[in-house]
Amino acid sequence: MTAIAVAVVAVAGCSTDPDGSAQSATSGSSVAPTPSLDRFYGQQLHWESCDDYADQEAYGYPADRTDCTTVTVPVDYDNPDGESARLALLRVRASGDKIGSLLMNPGGPGGSGVEYMAGRGADLSALELGDRFDLIGFDPRGIGRSTPQIRCLTDAERDEQRAVTLADMTPEGIAEQEQEAKDTAGKCEQEMGSEFLAHVGTADVVKDLDVLRAVLGDDELNYLGYSYGTRIGAAYAEEFPTRVRAMVNDGAVDPAADPVEDTVKQMAGFQSAFDAFAADCAAGGGCPLGDDPVQATTRFQELARPLIDSPAPTGLGRTLSYEDAITGVVQGLYSDGLWDPLREGLVQLTRGNGDTLLRLADMYEGRDSDGHYANMADVFTAVRCVDDPPITDQATLDRLDTEGRRAAPFSDDGRGTGVGVRDACAFWPVPPTSAPHELDVEGLPTTVVVSTTNDPATPYEAGVTLAKSLNARLITFEGDQHTASLEGKDCVDDAVIAYLVDLTLPDEGLRC
Repeated sequence: MTAIAVAVVAVAGCSTDPDGSAQSATSGSSVAPTPSLDRFYGQQLHWESCDDYADQEAYGYPADRTDCTTVTVPVDYDNPDGESARLALLRVRASGDKIGSLLMNPGGPGGSGVEYMAGRGADLSALELGDRFDLIGFDPRGIGRSTPQIRCLTDAERDEQRAVTLADMTPEGIAEQEQEAKDTAGKCEQEMGSEFLAHVGTADVVKDLDVLRAVLGDDELNYLGYSYGTRIGAAYAEEFPTRVRAMVNDGAVDPAADPVEDTVKQMAGFQSAFDAFAADCAAGGGCPLGDDPVQATTRFQELARPLIDSPAPTGLGRTLSYEDAITGVVQGLYSDGLWDPLREGLVQLTRGNGDTLLRLADMYEGRDSDGHYANMADVFTAVRCVDDPPITDQATLDRLDTEGRRAAPFSDDGRGTGVGVRDACAFWPVPPTSAPHELDVEGLPTTVVVSTTNDPATPYEAGVTLAKSLNARLITFEGDQHTASLEGKDCVDDAVIAYLVDLTLPDEGLRC
């Protein structure tokens, strides 16, 4: 089976004015940090050109309003005199009457906020947000241009890993898969050291986020997180509830979800997105999956499963493996804006060519045309392995395999026996630093959650649950994509911007 994974100071009250404006809680900055952390909270920033952070011609950020810097944080907050890390920031400066800084995280874990802001800064700065906020993209510890950077596998090793389909579910095949997982964990420990790996999880990232808030000069945090970024947001809300001014969590990860149920729901979400794509494809005529959407999954299996033994040739100097074919399809299901290249990739596959699906898989894996990988895959593994307890119980692994195949049959390789396989987290060299739990956010002002009805990666129900856990206002977006804020959907964008700028809460039950 191919797994689809993506993925407290003085308490003050929170009230709502008659006009719908949320009143922010008392500033957390009125309480000084622990003296041993003073040098981190009190550091002065030295902004500079972004030339060494992101190529302006490639990303298109407004150079006359953009600068970059790094912020120093302790690797271990319980040992602030020990090793330190540096976080990279890219800022698009406010053009008008500034409220403060708006920190944004694009998800992952492993997504680069520097790259996100470099690519979106021009568009976002043209909105009212760009008048009222310094827009900040930041790379969490270990990610992107932050240092040290998590790197476990070389580019060549990553290519080799992707080219092999581990679909053999015999005892020998399972042993081979688990040995590869163990080797990956060992390489991460060898390259990064157990001390750093023990402190890459969300529990430490939220402490970094509070340092960023302080050094940027804000008494209270303004934050917008997408996908995994909502886990950062929720954890910050729990750790520092009275230090939040405004927070939007879009594409929610449910912090209390059972990992098995959460994974199965995610896989079901991708199947639902696949079905929506297939219906649209069939309606257009000449669909490579046929004209009957009911048969689309079977037709795709017939196209993809032969790749297990015979990868498809491409003009890219590599072949398209079964694993990459599934990854390419998953990438294409993140947004209906990618349905055209996904359709073209499947048309090519019917002709024995894997070019477009491999390019989509490269997009997902963070591989550029020169063969260099961003470190998202390594970060994804490292953070996931300390954010949640590993699944090692064989009965649970078997249930995950069985229910996962049932939830997303388009990704089922057809060779399953209902036997689950331990992944790298089962062999991770350090224990987890957090676990699923119900949130305790006493003192948090009213925040906003955005959830999309047919989000393939973070199911709609997770957003409903997170909104309840945070006592937040929920915006429901009806669509087939992953996240919706600030993506040109006027109904969503108007509500989100009004909240972030004026603290005007969306109407109860808002649907867009």
